Amino acid sequence: MSKSFKTSVNKTHDFDFTEAQIKALDVVEKSKNNYHVLEGNESYQATILQANFNKKTYTIQINGNSYEVNISDELDMLIDELGLEVATEKKENDIKAPMPGLIVSVDVEVGQEVKEGDGILVLEAMKMENTLQAPRDGMVKSVAVQTGDKVEKNTVLIEME
Repeated sequence: MSKSFKTSVNKTHDFDFTEAQIKALDVVEKSKNNYHVLEGNESYQATILQANFNKKTYTIQINGNSYEVNISDELDMLIDELGLEVATEKKENDIKAPMPGLIVSVDVEVGQEVKEGDGILVLEAMKMENTLQAPRDGMVKSVAVQTGDKVEKNTVLIEME
């Protein structure tokens, strides 16, 4: 069974994708946050301008045009379908791997103060480097991974206080 995802582009267009469709893309990283993407016979230059991995929102530029993209997974779609809301007041202390992958870099250390949105580590998954960001202002309490570690989904990577 393939996972499905929904993307909203510029809050005006919605697209549905399966995990198989995403894996079928030929993605080559040219430099940090800069990719060459082949889909069938179509070629695209893609740059990630801003990414908030916790909120699943991204600003990307494709062939010179900028887009605001929000990605929803099956759980997000179910919550929306049921008319529920995700509590946003809960304090996030554990930063977990959103998917299996390889730790490319850890950009914080224990005792370091971080602000919401600060890049804290880079996780490579599904042919893409994803910068995980601090979900809120706080201090790094512990770092459970190091560069080169392979992690599974929901593995605690960093604990904040």
